[in-house]
Amino acid sequence: MSVPKKDDYGRGQKRNTSCALFVSLLPFFLAAALYFYLWTPESPPSIVAAGVKVAPILLLAAVVLSWNGGQSLVMVGGLLFSAVGDCCLIWNGFILQVSGIGAFAVAHLLYSVSFLSSRYGPHSSSSWIRGVYLILIMVGGGFYLYLYQFLQKAPHSDVLTPAVGVYFCLILLMVCLGIRTRHTVTALGGLSFAVSDSSLALQTVKVLPQIGGHLVVMVTYYMAQLLIAVGDVKAAEDDLSKRKRS
Repeated sequence: MSVPKKDDYGRGQKRNTSCALFVSLLPFFLAAALYFYLWTPESPPSIVAAGVKVAPILLLAAVVLSWNGGQSLVMVGGLLFSAVGDCCLIWNGFILQVSGIGAFAVAHLLYSVSFLSSRYGPHSSSSWIRGVYLILIMVGGGFYLYLYQFLQKAPHSDVLTPAVGVYFCLILLMVCLGIRTRHTVTALGGLSFAVSDSSLALQTVKVLPQIGGHLVVMVTYYMAQLLIAVGDVKAAEDDLSKRKRS
């Protein structure tokens, strides 16, 4: 009888971990499916609609906390502030809109801090990554300049225009730091979040239709949060494996 190799054991352990993680994410998938089945954006704003919308995010926070414990409190905080932002944007009104932008801005800041933690490994930026940063900054800046003409015509433009500008800076920071981790899942999560927010901005200024545009926003939003949460769990698992080998 041949003795199993250490590498084979390691691969088997990774498969078991991935299966266990997938099982723990099933409530998230069910909650997200329920949101799209009920499609609450077409319903009047209510506590129930807010609960259905934030349930997948809260379940992701529970998954990250159960897997990583206290080392991911900053990441969990980002998910919780995202849930607060979701609740604010359910209802109409300028104050709630700005509060929602503020909550998501804090979420992006917390994600950025989390991406700088030691569990994501050494943080070095090669020349091609710096090139990606430059492209993202140029695209983000150009997109904001495009939105600027619409923001200037919106009510409360004196507050909304700089608020959106600061928000764009924070999401660009989050996306760049996500790429800097060199974790594919994390990087894709950040990029998906940028696509979601860009789609929401285009929908708000009437460039995208409400129904089709909102579907794009929510699909990419839930995907972004899922990838960022899974990336954090995977980063912690990889960090633990490296510590055991050293």
